[in-house]
Amino acid sequence: MDGGDQRTAKKPNASLNRMLPRQYKHVNLALQGGGAHGAFTWGVLDRLMGDKRIWIDGLSGTSAGAMNAVVMADGFIKGRRDGARAAIAEFWHRVSKAGFSNNVGMGPLNSSPKSWNLDSTPYYAMFDLITRVFSPYELNPFDYNPLREIIDEMIDFHALRNHKELKLFVTATNVRTCKPKVFHTAEMTAPMLMASACVPLLFKAVEIDGEHYWDGGYMGNPTIYPLIHECKSHDVVIVQINPLWRSEVPTKARDILNRITELSFNSSLVREMRGVATITGLIDSGKLSSDVYSRVNFHMIEAPDELPTLGVSSKFNTDIRFLEHLHEMGWKCADSWLEKNYDDINVKSSISVFETFM
Repeated sequence: MDGGDQRTAKKPNASLNRMLPRQYKHVNLALQGGGAHGAFTWGVLDRLMGDKRIWIDGLSGTSAGAMNAVVMADGFIKGRRDGARAAIAEFWHRVSKAGFSNNVGMGPLNSSPKSWNLDSTPYYAMFDLITRVFSPYELNPFDYNPLREIIDEMIDFHALRNHKELKLFVTATNVRTCKPKVFHTAEMTAPMLMASACVPLLFKAVEIDGEHYWDGGYMGNPTIYPLIHECKSHDVVIVQINPLWRSEVPTKARDILNRITELSFNSSLVREMRGVATITGLIDSGKLSSDVYSRVNFHMIEAPDELPTLGVSSKFNTDIRFLEHLHEMGWKCADSWLEKNYDDINVKSSISVFETFM
């Protein structure tokens, strides 16, 4: 379960491959992590859950993506679609109240892209310097994390573990072994969710069953294979919040560091999708039996013009105006994607995996 099996196009067993209800387009969602930029995914989920033509079978999430997935699933258990949408909205408003930028009073004063970045603020410069010199074991010995309080208050993990309709896959990084760890719905706990979002420079590694975990973005952002092997739908929608492509090579130190972060948090996804693309090519050429393997349809919801304008520092910006700006962006991108690609769902991919990842 923890490995990187690249046979991602292998057909599920017969029980998973039963006929899906015709009244829905069934999809699986792959939700990337990216700090406050996860509010973009809030908007995407808000739009998809509001569309009764769409049914979500499984969600694979990392870091902020894992938070979105688990909060949405918990809300769905309590109040179906409306409950899911309300829960995600409540979560991000709570994040804003407890967040880093609000605590030091440095939220933006207007809605231009540059104002969302915190690089030029003295508080962020101090924060960046201190976290590079001192570890969380020194700065935060009691390991206080406001997200843990929010999760404990909002999520009924007992009910979540016994829920069968939505399948959850949450990825964390094993600090010792350099392997991804995927936690499933039936075992989900608050520490597992917190492990997926454990930023190493801010919080102590989360210990679970004698192993220690950091943010899952380093090894699976997000992990794709369980959506294909363990879910009914053969369609995977990737919600991409870390830009894959940039038009220019960065030359300033800050921009170089920003791109290094993007590359790091996309590397596992690119690696896994290259494996998928290879197998897809073998299926199409007839070198792999269609009796054993089947094609998987891939789709992507992203904001290729807007999100690249935001730097790493904006991932720490929890000003509610910024989060709502990202929510609106995500909602519009999902709406546009549905308008253009709804007929492709459950029929064919709306992106070329080869062109995107090879």
